[in-house]
Amino acid sequence: MKSLLLLFFLALSVIGYSQPSFVDYQKTYPRVASAIMLKEDTLKKQFLSKGLEWPVKQMYIRSFKYDSELEVWVRSNIHDSYKLFKTYKVCALAGGMGPKRIEGDYQVPEGFYYINEFKPNSNYHLALGLNYPNASDRIISDALRPGNNIYIHGNCVSTGCIAISDAPIEELYVMTSLAKETGQDFITVHVFPVKYSNKKSFEYLAFATKENKRLQKFAITLKEAFDYFEEKKKLTVIIVIKFGNENIA
Repeated sequence: MKSLLLLFFLALSVIGYSQPSFVDYQKTYPRVASAIMLKEDTLKKQFLSKGLEWPVKQMYIRSFKYDSELEVWVRSNIHDSYKLFKTYKVCALAGGMGPKRIEGDYQVPEGFYYINEFKPNSNYHLALGLNYPNASDRIISDALRPGNNIYIHGNCVSTGCIAISDAPIEELYVMTSLAKETGQDFITVHVFPVKYSNKKSFEYLAFATKENKRLQKFAITLKEAFDYFEEKKKLTVIIVIKFGNENIA
């Protein structure tokens, strides 16, 4: 059926019709079509009730492993500061504190990513892929088997992904699809070990990493990006610099 639809759209383009938009193509998948039908109007009302512009133009997602939260921040253009739209509960996580470094370690990555895949036919309802391994991961992680296929998805099951339940992933999928259609090619996703502003969480991170100086250093590097956003509500520029066998991201 999908191949027939693609041929149909190709035929339309040949005879002069414009190709379908990103959202229109996503709607050819039943789960996405259903999610848009069920969630779009509610999301619009929630945006407007908070004084936010609809449809969503630009998004920033950040997740906190220990706190089991995923936040969605939005803004209308690059000159605006981000505003918090909603916080979702992360219902399943694998592993512990620290980044992912090798295939099969069941670790949820930590660091700075962006959405690089929309998966409307995922085994986990709907899924948004992260560009793991990123530039930093490729330096530090296992050279032959760093792992891959890291997603934000539904179905509340995780072997290294960020799992939220089906209703939230439907909302998130609708918002990210609209943001991509309106021009945001790189939807930033930051994954932190803890919410550093939460005293209990920060104390847990200190305890969990007290015997691992390298992990402490990595966590502090991530905190710098967290602190910058907390103060300015804008994203800092991330640069990866390699020093010998070390890297700073």
